Amino acid sequence: MFAEDDLLPISGLQHLAYCERQFALIHVEQLWADNRFTAEGDVLHERVDVEHHESRRLFRQEYGMAIRSLEQGLIGKCDLVELYLRPEGGVAEAVPVEFKRGRDKESDVDRVQLCAQALCLEEMLRIEVPRGDFYYLGAHRRTSAELSLALRTETRRLIERARQILNRCETPAAVYDSAKCDRCSLIEACMPRALSEGGRRVERYLKSGIAAMRKECD
Repeated sequence: MFAEDDLLPISGLQHLAYCERQFALIHVEQLWADNRFTAEGDVLHERVDVEHHESRRLFRQEYGMAIRSLEQGLIGKCDLVELYLRPEGGVAEAVPVEFKRGRDKESDVDRVQLCAQALCLEEMLRIEVPRGDFYYLGAHRRTSAELSLALRTETRRLIERARQILNRCETPAAVYDSAKCDRCSLIEACMPRALSEGGRRVERYLKSGIAAMRKECD
């Protein structure tokens, strides 16, 4: 069991799944910057993350629901949780719903965040949460995601990796990937292209020096 002060923000797992260096810059070095993509995400969540609820007899919607897991060491907030209630009392089913800008992704970057929310809900409500839903603004539709054993295993691996980075206070080296880096709001602070190219130049310099020394020895 984890103490309250040791709980990881669920949002950090999405940062880590996207890029380990991005996670470290935000959560170790405490750096942050906005760009168009983060601003659009903030506007979307301002429209959703207002704490209120809607109820019917056996159905309830909780917006901006605070969640945590002392077992997994996580804390965060769900955009929406749909609760299906038992007639005799208690929760029979819970479905976390995450609102995202853009469209569905092939990677598990978003699904990891949803899975972490499910782990918290399972501990809090003492029920199984086998699936969650996304609403992607770019697609204007809602899709379901199975929270499979493989996804749960990957989520727990990322939780352990996040703790490892935080405990060591380490920031992974920069590796430039245009598909990711050019969309990242931290690209100026990270300098992935310059640091990656600089690292390769240093590596080439060292290799050439070692080769020259070996040649002299021969």
